[in-house]
Amino acid sequence: MNMHAQPQSTPAETALIDAFGERLSHLPGDGEVALKRDQSVEALKRGLPTRRIETWHYTDLRRLLTAVPEFDATLAGKPAAPLIEGSPVLALLNGVAARPVAIEGVDVERISEKLGDGTYAPALGPQGADDAIGALNSAFVADGWLLNIADGTVLDKPIELQNVQAGGQVHARLAAKVGAGVTATIVERQTGSGDALVSCVDNVVVGDGSHVTWVIVQEQPESATHLGQFNAWIGKDAKLTLFFMNAGGRLVRQEIRVAAKGEGSDFQLRGVNLLSGDTHTDVTMVLDHEVPHTGSREIVRNVVTGKAKGVFQGRINVHQYAQKTDAKMACNTLLLSDDGEFSTKPELEIFADDVQCGHGATVTEIDHGHLFYLMARGVSEKSARGLLVKAFLAEVIEELEDEQLVEALEAKLDRWFATHG
Repeated sequence: MNMHAQPQSTPAETALIDAFGERLSHLPGDGEVALKRDQSVEALKRGLPTRRIETWHYTDLRRLLTAVPEFDATLAGKPAAPLIEGSPVLALLNGVAARPVAIEGVDVERISEKLGDGTYAPALGPQGADDAIGALNSAFVADGWLLNIADGTVLDKPIELQNVQAGGQVHARLAAKVGAGVTATIVERQTGSGDALVSCVDNVVVGDGSHVTWVIVQEQPESATHLGQFNAWIGKDAKLTLFFMNAGGRLVRQEIRVAAKGEGSDFQLRGVNLLSGDTHTDVTMVLDHEVPHTGSREIVRNVVTGKAKGVFQGRINVHQYAQKTDAKMACNTLLLSDDGEFSTKPELEIFADDVQCGHGATVTEIDHGHLFYLMARGVSEKSARGLLVKAFLAEVIEELEDEQLVEALEAKLDRWFATHG
């Protein structure tokens, strides 16, 4: 008989289990929430995912997560200035919701209150068998924001959700229930100043006929670990545009899980990964086209410097009854260093026979002919490289319809390249 011993727990795994025992009395929730937390901890006890798990093949979390900081209740981050002046800001400061602001057409609730009365318990369930981020977050989450956007609401300014950490462990939830016929932009900022382990899970329901733009700007310090998960369900004739920019973090995993559940629904993904130093960033997407006449386009652009490593795994599932699906996916990478790496794994799983689906991936260096052209006209080499990199990324940023938002993101791009270019 073959005996398979459970691998010895790593220091990080042990620290997480010990932290749960210490934090349990400080976590809100009734009996059902407590049960969900216990189930999540049992999943963590089985060990963090390794490369043997297909969805984690390029990010061996068990090996890469070498240490876990302690919780520190004395820490409290400070809100950042909003990307767009005048935007209402809902801040989480080291995992605790700050004072809410009034927004016309939007009911704002604290997740801590929803955990306390048990109504948020169903949302703590796992998103699949290998949902390590969901398990970690469900075990420790204590607060967050829930937005209920009323039918027909048109927001003049983006709502900015800030998750600001100052060190230690921070586990947060951001959720939105968008009614029918809504037009809204949500900006999610993941930022901080300390060495931290951050997990954040988003759950977004887009109502019929609504147009929602969700922007994630992740700019953690290069000593932090950031584990994010974005889950969305899109209704009939609704459109969801998700834009993300990863511009920080030592170890980053951003999961995107989207279901096109209503006929005529449309999902647009645009992403920018800015990778530098000795960092590791993984973006993994799973998109389900579940009904007929749905569409999607995913374009991810990556810039890699130093010894950074990056991953994009994109999987599109076209279900049997999802005829007339139109889905395209592309990942393009610009390597600025001989030591940098980027791995791309696009997948299509199609069970319908009347569809238009495709994917593509490219990896290249800066065109030396273009570089020479600019330098021959008096542009310094660094400035010339910056112009070419910006042109490579501008296409996906400029698709956002809000000019102020485009300018703010391009300014962040300029600052990143000034430091890492």
